[in-house]
Amino acid sequence: MPENEHQKGVILAIFAYTIWGIAPLYFKLLEPVPAPEILLHRVIWSFVFMIGLLGLTRGFSSLKALMTYKKKIAVLSITSVLIAFNWLLFIWAVNNEHMLDASLGYFINPLFNVVLGLVFLSERLSRLQWFAVALALTGVVVQLISFGSIPIVSLALAGSFSIYGLLRKKAKVDAQTGLLVETALLIPVAILYVVYLVQSGQNDLMSYDLDINLLLLLAGVVTSIPLLCFAGAAIRIPLSMLGFFQYIGPSLMFILATMIFKEPFGLDKAITFGFIWAALIVFTADMWIQRRGRLTIKNSSS
Repeated sequence: MPENEHQKGVILAIFAYTIWGIAPLYFKLLEPVPAPEILLHRVIWSFVFMIGLLGLTRGFSSLKALMTYKKKIAVLSITSVLIAFNWLLFIWAVNNEHMLDASLGYFINPLFNVVLGLVFLSERLSRLQWFAVALALTGVVVQLISFGSIPIVSLALAGSFSIYGLLRKKAKVDAQTGLLVETALLIPVAILYVVYLVQSGQNDLMSYDLDINLLLLLAGVVTSIPLLCFAGAAIRIPLSMLGFFQYIGPSLMFILATMIFKEPFGLDKAITFGFIWAALIVFTADMWIQRRGRLTIKNSSS
């Protein structure tokens, strides 16, 4: 791949994960709005944004082609539920002083991906990868035994996003078309919820102050742009490099949670984070070793 395309991939990856990392700042501004309503706006305005984007890029041909694959549509109906659940839980976590749990969830995510690859894609784990998974599991078990709690929010975020990624990988649908279909499948539920809010007199979706309403209108951009940047990066740089960049997001969330929003960082979280960070160090080292090995073999053969 040309060097300029590789550089574009790096920039897109950094941009995507940075936006995901600072997204809590956006959702904190929407704290007066209930999490389900924020999700409602994410779905509606993401759908509108993707319709406009596909119109500009003339991408409706790929949508038309996708409509002939019933199995892919069925998979996307499942992924739409998974991503909606993930969005809702993330919004709730950010606005209910569980940002550290959200950060931990996205630190755990790559380890979940490894396990899912083992179970569903028949991928083999190296000894270091097994050790990394064991370290992560130990951190959760120690928290459960010593403190009588389990990071349910973190595990739910990591699990839902990992399964989402696995199904999207197997469906082999491009990011733009996939997101459009997923949000389109959620639109009927969103409309029913709007009708419920209006008829019950709770909200008419535009009853907030102007600044809040404008922020809600931006939900589609905030949701779609980093996902599209991620998709652009994925086709330009190696997966191992992309995996390294993904730690930007939860690292920024961790900084925001502890430094800006002063969430309590007790001994239970410190121990769990410690084990997860150790697991990620081992996991990243293994990826680096394998990459060096492949480059050595490639250079020697050429």
